[in-house]
Amino acid sequence: MRPPPWLGPDTLGRDLTLAGASLAGGLILYGLGTQPQLPGGTGAPEPLFLVPLVAVCVAVGLRRAATRASLALGTVAVLADLALGGSLATVLVYTQVLYDACVYGSARTWRRLLRVTVALSVLAAVAGVLVLGRWQGVGVAAPVVLAGVLPVITGLSVRQYRDQAAAERVRAEQTARLVELDRRQAVSAERARMARELHDVVANQLSAVAIHATAVLSVPGLDRSQVESALRVIRENSVQGLAEMRQMIGLLRGPADGEPGEHATAEATPARLSEVAAVVERVRAAGLAVRVRWRGEPRPLPVGVDLAAYRVVQESLTNALKHGAGEADLEVAYEPAAVVVRVVNPLHGGDAAVTGAGAGLVGMRERVALLDGRFTAGPRNGRWSVRAEVPTGVLAGDGRTT
Repeated sequence: MRPPPWLGPDTLGRDLTLAGASLAGGLILYGLGTQPQLPGGTGAPEPLFLVPLVAVCVAVGLRRAATRASLALGTVAVLADLALGGSLATVLVYTQVLYDACVYGSARTWRRLLRVTVALSVLAAVAGVLVLGRWQGVGVAAPVVLAGVLPVITGLSVRQYRDQAAAERVRAEQTARLVELDRRQAVSAERARMARELHDVVANQLSAVAIHATAVLSVPGLDRSQVESALRVIRENSVQGLAEMRQMIGLLRGPADGEPGEHATAEATPARLSEVAAVVERVRAAGLAVRVRWRGEPRPLPVGVDLAAYRVVQESLTNALKHGAGEADLEVAYEPAAVVVRVVNPLHGGDAAVTGAGAGLVGMRERVALLDGRFTAGPRNGRWSVRAEVPTGVLAGDGRTT
């Protein structure tokens, strides 16, 4: 059964309940006649012992609301009680006040209480030895240790445990925040990668489609063969774009339940540099005169390198088709530890200004950078030059990794 809300662990209701229970227990001890405790009392009437008892119980009720006031009130009450002759009830309730002061008070408070209680215990032990004249007099310090040092040490242990638990909670919250930040960064990176893939897959094909559709609509008097040629290019680019879109969706989705992973992987084979000829044919059909030069002996490349080089060629030729002057030079070089792609095309009237959002250049640069390659792009002498050098990680001919 859950306690009512007003009896929660950090509520005033619980403090007042503890104060009431302390007063009830003290009254029981008062009824049993446990006062005075010290020999040779002042002879004060017993009802007078109830005043410090009530005061020390009030101090218990203030343990969290006003810790310093609670300790001050409890100390005054127990000193008054000892002056009357000492009562067991007041001294026992005062141990709760000392405990609470160490748990809820400042670090300065518990340090002072520890020093004071230990000093009083030592003084009591010395006084007992001097008065009794034998070493057994150290037993006089036992009540001071039990009523003073022990509650303080217990409070310190509980305080240390609470502080460690609070520190663990803070560390757990910080760890959770770091995990959330890592998750958000991972999501952002994945979104950027997906956006780059979508641009590479869709924009290049749609650009060729848009160029041919614009030509068909803007040039009057085209004969049927010219229209059919433009529509054929539009269809080829549309089909290629859909095929590459299905490949990317297959990679993102992965194999469905009950489907073999090999089948999905085979359907979603990434594009390769060896398939550049198809890209060249498409842009040639779209009206871009491309001169291709191969250097070095073609060889199998790592999947990431193959795809990155293919995308650089595809994006560069598409940009040349959209922004260039109708021709481009493509060079693919297989070097011992890298593959180098270079595309150069003249600009309209030698103008170095290139329109567009620049997402293609950003995507190419990111792809090459992820593979520790080097990428440069920009105008030079009225021509736009793109160069990407992607390390393959293997020295050609000997199979040694670099």
